Amino acid sequence: MSQSASLLVLSAADVHALFGVDLAIESQRRAFTELGLNRAVLPARLLVPGQDDSVSFCYAARLSPDAGAVCKFGSVNPANGGRGLPVVSALVTVLDPEDGRPVAIMDGTSVTTIRTSAASAVAVDALTGQGTRSLAILGSGVQAGAHVRAIARVRDLSDVRIWSPDAGQRRTLAGTLDAEFAFAVSAAESAEDAVRGTDLVVCCTTSKDPVVEYDWLAPGTTVISIGSFAADRHEVSAELVARAGALVVDDVATALEDAGPIVRAISDSVISESDLMSLGEIVAGVRAWRREDYDVVYFNSVGIGVQDAAAAAAVVEAARAGGRGVRVSV
Repeated sequence: MSQSASLLVLSAADVHALFGVDLAIESQRRAFTELGLNRAVLPARLLVPGQDDSVSFCYAARLSPDAGAVCKFGSVNPANGGRGLPVVSALVTVLDPEDGRPVAIMDGTSVTTIRTSAASAVAVDALTGQGTRSLAILGSGVQAGAHVRAIARVRDLSDVRIWSPDAGQRRTLAGTLDAEFAFAVSAAESAEDAVRGTDLVVCCTTSKDPVVEYDWLAPGTTVISIGSFAADRHEVSAELVARAGALVVDDVATALEDAGPIVRAISDSVISESDLMSLGEIVAGVRAWRREDYDVVYFNSVGIGVQDAAAAAAVVEAARAGGRGVRVSV
């Protein structure tokens, strides 16, 4: 950087224009590959509890030791759903790899939405077969729609069912997606109706109580949980964790502290740390893993800083190439 530095400021509109689904999936594949090869630098994240079930967070990471540090600071406010506001709000700051000065700041809410669903698509690609075609989405917020769009890029879906407690919201989202895609998208009357008979279940809630039960699952089902991001969040039942044929997490150390269903199962001596596999090791090909057709596979995604580091790097590169964003002298 020169002495007269400038800061690249990218709005939510900029991020959405630059960070398409395919680029996002590519960035998350890179994130988990670097993590699986032990090249990423991933400190523990910081959680700051707030009022009304809210929590603020701080993720910091480097994609590799010589890459610029990236920090995302924001909050999860479940009550925002009723206010017509995003549940997750955040800003992402990118530092220069050589002198450490800020080079970019961007809307982190859009980054989080896109990279979270893209990471789930990477998990689907790594953990399921090409025959995975039916999908149940539990939740009807922003992440629910983003997950359908991302997973549709890696699997040839034929049937998507959406359930959430808000009947109007689930029907609206189902109608929007049904008009957008060639495959059928419908609103289910219950979580059980959505889940039974599907190949893949994605939980996009912030629930403290299970929204999916093991008995609803057919042999070979894959379950992804993105809302069990803290020790008190439990989107899936204890039985599901105990009876799953494979337990995969985005990062083992983080899961042991913050993945609610995993923390509870470890505390109850239902599973041990050795039962956990990291998605990065599977994506990078450094851990041999073979799935049996009858196995129920559970993937718990807490969300980790290296995902934001990879996403931010991709957005900044695309912004520079496309001349997008606003330059501010600092």
